[in-house]
Amino acid sequence: MPPLVDTFGRLHDNLRISVTDRCNIRCFYCMPEHEVRFVPRAEILSFEEIERFARVAATLGVSKLRVTGGEPLLRKDLATLLAMLGRVPGIRDLALTTNGLLLAEQAEALYAAGLRRVNVHLDTLDRERFRQITRRDELGRVLAGIHACRRLGFGPIKINAVAVKGLVEPDIVPLARFGREHGFEIRFIEFMPLDAQGLWQRDKVLLAGDIVAMLEREIGPLEEIPDRDPRAPALEYRFADGAGRIGFIASVSRPFCLNCNRIRLTADGWVRTCLLSDRVGMDVKKAFRDGARGEELVEIFREAIRLKPPSHDLAPSGNGNGFIRTMCQIGG
Repeated sequence: MPPLVDTFGRLHDNLRISVTDRCNIRCFYCMPEHEVRFVPRAEILSFEEIERFARVAATLGVSKLRVTGGEPLLRKDLATLLAMLGRVPGIRDLALTTNGLLLAEQAEALYAAGLRRVNVHLDTLDRERFRQITRRDELGRVLAGIHACRRLGFGPIKINAVAVKGLVEPDIVPLARFGREHGFEIRFIEFMPLDAQGLWQRDKVLLAGDIVAMLEREIGPLEEIPDRDPRAPALEYRFADGAGRIGFIASVSRPFCLNCNRIRLTADGWVRTCLLSDRVGMDVKKAFRDGARGEELVEIFREAIRLKPPSHDLAPSGNGNGFIRTMCQIGG
């Protein structure tokens, strides 16, 4: 079948699949601490529905899958789903994004299911600041999960850290040194307006350029690494001495919309073509449960891609646009 190319010439081969909107931490930039409303279990896609969707996507040229949440390891028997997805013809790359709390106890099963690439969310190595950000005193469990993956042979292991100005500056250099010591790539993600409490303001974004300057001042020169895939969202650097890699998702200061190759499937069965735009969504779950066949599902894909906007809804200045869904509801 013809590949998924939108009206702006962007080819889409990367599908991010959220398997739950539930999470076992409460990061202030993602979820409120109390009275969180989750999607009813009956509205969440089954493993069979997710696999079916992935198979249709693969026939349209999707070759990369990333499983996300909420916290995906809260989904019972996730390793079973990963094994199912890994067997889909045409899928060459399978990855997982997790907060790491349940990783130590599930790492062996995930590895046995064929998973090798893991991104772990970790903003700080400081126990008190971790508690402040996540509202949970669980830093030790996250670190145990990361090191369990390293022992088992996962790779690459990437650490995702959200860069909030006025909060995480003390963590930038320690995280970079942690990565250099253990062979992890540290990825700093500019704070985006997908929090549940409307806390985002542009002046709270710690910009990628400021982080680069900080690391060069405290550790040493960084060299930009040309990405083999020009559509990849991350800016990649390595330290000039060869020890350590740093990545940046600079959605605010350096948007990558014109190269975007991503599609998202939410846990409750909506196709989204932009993390930061509520303008477009297609309900694939209804189609599944109404008995849609292959060609109808293909058309849902193609219509979603056709309607994809040229860029996200994040204004170049101001306090965001009041997005309907938060990060945990969409899938990162």
